[in-house]
Amino acid sequence: MHSFYIPSPDINAFNLGPLQIKFYSVTMLLAIVVATVYTARRLTKRGGHEDAMFYFLVSAVFFGIVGARLYHVITHWDEFFYEGANPLEVFAIWNGGIAIFGALLGGALGVFLASRLTGVRFWSLADALVPGLLLAQAIGRIGNYFNQELFGSPTTLPWGLEIDPGNPALPVGAPAGVYFHPVFLYEILWNLLGLAVLLTLEKKLQPRWGKFFGMYLIWYGLGRMALEGIRLDPSYEFFGLRTNGLTALAAILLGVLIIFIQSRRHTGREISVYRDGADRPGKSTLKDTADGEKYHHILNHPEVSNVSAHETMDSMNQKV
Repeated sequence: MHSFYIPSPDINAFNLGPLQIKFYSVTMLLAIVVATVYTARRLTKRGGHEDAMFYFLVSAVFFGIVGARLYHVITHWDEFFYEGANPLEVFAIWNGGIAIFGALLGGALGVFLASRLTGVRFWSLADALVPGLLLAQAIGRIGNYFNQELFGSPTTLPWGLEIDPGNPALPVGAPAGVYFHPVFLYEILWNLLGLAVLLTLEKKLQPRWGKFFGMYLIWYGLGRMALEGIRLDPSYEFFGLRTNGLTALAAILLGVLIIFIQSRRHTGREISVYRDGADRPGKSTLKDTADGEKYHHILNHPEVSNVSAHETMDSMNQKV
């Protein structure tokens, strides 16, 4: 007997005039807004210019969505390409089917391109993004509930997820009245716990230069590897691991590698979120003292931001 169970949703969309809006799309949009606002606040508190987030938003969201869908299609190839299949279904993202690992890869490319444009360090933005990313992932998983996807094997635990009998993802021969592991809920809880844990570590350790993002990769990768073991949806397997499980392991290793390398490369404080020599509009430092680690005692002088240090000294000598 299940003392607590999650019923399957009666609807997964609502009508707005002639348009049908799916709850999955709403949760994705809300997740993007939350991550953007949270990240913008963190970045500006660390000295970044608020306008920079616009470039990061457009670039990261576009490449993130493309990467998320592309990763899902590649890892579920047989669901999209078979005799009689509709090739346009590849683009029907509103029906579900995006992958967080693909979003991370595509989003990373978008962040890199925006970093080159704005002058904000890639790793500074990555560190600022971590809490918003965890919140966005938690919100986005609610959409999986409305689509009745991302559930696990049958369970006899006191809790479980009800799935409509006509769901094609149900295992063949599943008895009536069986309940399943709510994997989407497990991941929501893991992400929210990660938010609390990582923010506590950030407050105590102040990890910068991408090390905080490395911690995120380790945390998420560990949780995702555990959850992949109870998922039912079909997936390719390599070395006995589902595709996402193998990718989760790669994320853990990458996180460890980022922390190790960045700890050796950067032993000092991250003084500025801007690359050496890149200007913050209206509040840039002198060109000759743009390296924050070497000249962290030099204050900003906006009134001479476009004048070199040598020219400033010459001017002072002439006055004397």
